[in-house]
Amino acid sequence: MKIEQIYTKCLAQGSYYIENNGEAAVIDPLREVDQYIEMAAERGVKIKYILETHFHADFVSGHLTLSEKTGAPIIYGPNAETNFPSTIATDGQELPLGDFKIRVLHTPGHTMESTCYLLLDEKGTPKTLFSGDTLFLGDVGRPDLAQKAASMTQEDLAGILFESLRTKIMTLPDDVVVYPGHGAGSACGKNMSSETVGSIGQEKATNYALRADMSKAEFVKEVTDGLAPPPAYFPLNVQMNKEGYSNIDDVLTKGKKALSADEFESQMKESDVVVLDVRHQDEWCKSHIPGSIFIGLNGQFAPWVGAVIKDTATPLLLVVEEDQVEEAITRLARVGFDNVQGYLKNGIEAWAIDGKNLADLESISARDLEAKITNEKAIVFDVRKDGEYEAEHLGCARFTPLDDLDKYLDEYPENDKFYVHCAGGYRSVIALSILKANGFHTGINVLGGFGAIKDTGLKISEFVCPSTKA
Repeated sequence: MKIEQIYTKCLAQGSYYIENNGEAAVIDPLREVDQYIEMAAERGVKIKYILETHFHADFVSGHLTLSEKTGAPIIYGPNAETNFPSTIATDGQELPLGDFKIRVLHTPGHTMESTCYLLLDEKGTPKTLFSGDTLFLGDVGRPDLAQKAASMTQEDLAGILFESLRTKIMTLPDDVVVYPGHGAGSACGKNMSSETVGSIGQEKATNYALRADMSKAEFVKEVTDGLAPPPAYFPLNVQMNKEGYSNIDDVLTKGKKALSADEFESQMKESDVVVLDVRHQDEWCKSHIPGSIFIGLNGQFAPWVGAVIKDTATPLLLVVEEDQVEEAITRLARVGFDNVQGYLKNGIEAWAIDGKNLADLESISARDLEAKITNEKAIVFDVRKDGEYEAEHLGCARFTPLDDLDKYLDEYPENDKFYVHCAGGYRSVIALSILKANGFHTGINVLGGFGAIKDTGLKISEFVCPSTKA
């Protein structure tokens, strides 16, 4: 028996390879599927099933490509409807895998087709639950992503999720191992643990949503409270997962087109093209192509691309290190951004050698910011998330969260200097790249972000404060 968790930190997403007695199943595969095929080939194993827990919103699954390459059927739980050949399993159906079985547990609530898969050993004893987005470690799936009609609210879905958890999940033995679909950092929940493996017993003891004395009304209120708006790209990913998408091999072939500086500049003039610079933020600050958007591969790259660029059909030109071209295109494809037109051959150096215009970004230390605030009443913007800002922030900072920065552009000065910080210095550079692309060129990045600001001893507001968006 073999269970392999393939955990992708950028997406905070877990996919799974299960193998028993010469047969394998893959649950919620990543879009680049060769790793699963190679795993099975190395062990002389046949991939028998491709199991999907639901129609994912935060990433494009590899189910279609994996099925195409292996012939394995794609299996969903009840209520799923696809535009491609698939098997819709029934609740309680058992799928043989070697001398083990996988039981289908329909657990609607996060979405109406949401399904968990329970692995049973040769004696029929429940061993492992692959819980998808129904149950996370420390949380449960948010119920606001699958509202199909005005007649079904997030409260309706939360009530359905309450029943699914109580009748299908909490009744399992405490020693059943839990492998969730996501961990901390995913937008599919709000209180997830950074751990990636747990147990039913641990969750019943510690997960706020599984309290034994909790009423349905209490559950609905707590699960729906404080939900941030879902990223704009989520519905587009759901559509791709339901209707189909291009083979990632074709996406890579198209995207890996090396463009000279002149070719790159010519394509920049096309309408709607976005120049995406994925180098480290320090490199972008030193020199970058005017108008380019920075989102570095070293951070939560794919989710921020989806949050900032939003439309997955947007044509993209990449500024990227030569040895990271394939990685960048692959990670973009994971969230449905398939329209990479090519990349700048030999990187930013080629642009400089060709004598084309370059820009830079001024930065300031947190210690110097303290002096600016004290002596010059500096204008400071905080681009972190709501929860971070509400927990603790500079009293003088204006709150303009990166997720919705386009809604706050009117608050930025066109001529006066202003200072932007996040938590550590990654998101602030993303924000400043967007601002520069929109004509705001007097922004200055705060190195080290709020962490560095705190280290200076600079006076900050109370740790708990109202969410006032000045």
